[in-house]
Amino acid sequence: MTEHIDQVKDLIKSFKEEEYFDFVNLHIHSKYSDGNAEFEDIINQARNFGFRKIAICDHNTVEGHKKFHDKILLTGVEFDCWCGYVFMHLLAYGIDVENPVLNKFMAKSKRGTDTDIVRIFARRNLRKLIDAIHQAGGIAVLAHPACCWAIDLDKFVQKLITMGLDGIEVYYPYQRHRKYFRFHTSENIIQIADKYNLIKTGGTDCHTRNIL
Repeated sequence: MTEHIDQVKDLIKSFKEEEYFDFVNLHIHSKYSDGNAEFEDIINQARNFGFRKIAICDHNTVEGHKKFHDKILLTGVEFDCWCGYVFMHLLAYGIDVENPVLNKFMAKSKRGTDTDIVRIFARRNLRKLIDAIHQAGGIAVLAHPACCWAIDLDKFVQKLITMGLDGIEVYYPYQRHRKYFRFHTSENIIQIADKYNLIKTGGTDCHTRNIL
């Protein structure tokens, strides 16, 4: 399992900053959660547009990954969870979607994947969740960190690292509502990622029918 985790890390490290958004997008949502595009259509679009790799990270579900497979696709999921007083999103990449330990953390109903009020009250033990991600052969990444409610993001990330955090979403456009609710700068995110030698990932958090 450690070997597989290292392979996932090496794959993501191979992506260049300039490739993100147009050739690599590791944060897309489908109709399996709150996106507007069919899972298979996203894959077809990515292939037609010449993407190198994408990750469809639906909220609290991997049902799409259980049904569709493609070499362009990196398995992923985005968990809604809390760390103390901070509500956060945790991305998991390269996971075995059939892993029974990780599947215990998935939503129990469709409302747990696309209804904000249900998702925000979800209670997942963060340390156990990160451990389950690792048991499933994946890596754990903090999503859109500039929008984290943490007063001191550096200390917050340090805390997550003690729980096993592997990476941080650095390349992110901060569109829609997150354009207006930002508590930290993109420059600060990069500094923190470099400071703690975290894997740098990126994606558009696309919810629309078209991924470009």
